[in-house]
Amino acid sequence: MTSLSTAAADWDRRLADAFGMMLGRPLHEFDPGAVYAAGIGGNLIHELGFDRDAAWVRPQALSGAEPVGWDCPLFDDSPRTPVFDAAGSLFAIPADRDAPALPGPFAAAVAAACFAEGLIRGADLAPLVVEHGVDLGAHPGSWAVFFARLRSDGTLLDAFRAALDTGRTPEDLVPFEAAPDEDWEEALAAVEPPELRAHLGYFLTDGEEGLMPMLDEAPAWGLDAHGCEPVMGWEDGFGQVDLAVIRLSGLVAG
Repeated sequence: MTSLSTAAADWDRRLADAFGMMLGRPLHEFDPGAVYAAGIGGNLIHELGFDRDAAWVRPQALSGAEPVGWDCPLFDDSPRTPVFDAAGSLFAIPADRDAPALPGPFAAAVAAACFAEGLIRGADLAPLVVEHGVDLGAHPGSWAVFFARLRSDGTLLDAFRAALDTGRTPEDLVPFEAAPDEDWEEALAAVEPPELRAHLGYFLTDGEEGLMPMLDEAPAWGLDAHGCEPVMGWEDGFGQVDLAVIRLSGLVAG
């Protein structure tokens, strides 16, 4: 009888092969020592104000003890909602030049902990809100999420898994019905099982129904200015949702 660990390893191999097909390059050819992250951008997260939701700045979330959930299904036919890692996400403080002022000692401590002007990792922000007793949720407009990182373990495989919402078992796959773009049909035909083929096909469309893949033009949301490099991205055809897997620089990863 196949053990659970063997079955899990086999499934990870199938996922890695499928993600490598999308990249046109096996995952093992990428730097295994780098930190990879999946993130969400696009207009929707801003229009709904989720990038300024107080759930992001709870001490338990900033420390990584609890995830941040967004009750907003992003993909057709999928009831699942995204789960974020506030500790690994990046925050803009102040949110912009017109942002309300924060308490002076706290603002100075945040500025000193930023890895770049006005940008701080959630994990570095966590001890400061506790030390200074500041509830950022009570200071709307003074901060914003700059990079909304989906929860993953830092590997390239898990970043892809988070971005494409494959889950961890075959049972987690979504029976998407969007047809892939014809340019991807031949490569996608080699992916097994059919359920995985249908799931990934949703992310290989022309963007009208499903998401459109991006390699050379994958979004980095400004992180490339800090040494990060996009690996692959996806977008819908309406500017509402962007996804990307990004190799983080040491500066950003912390």
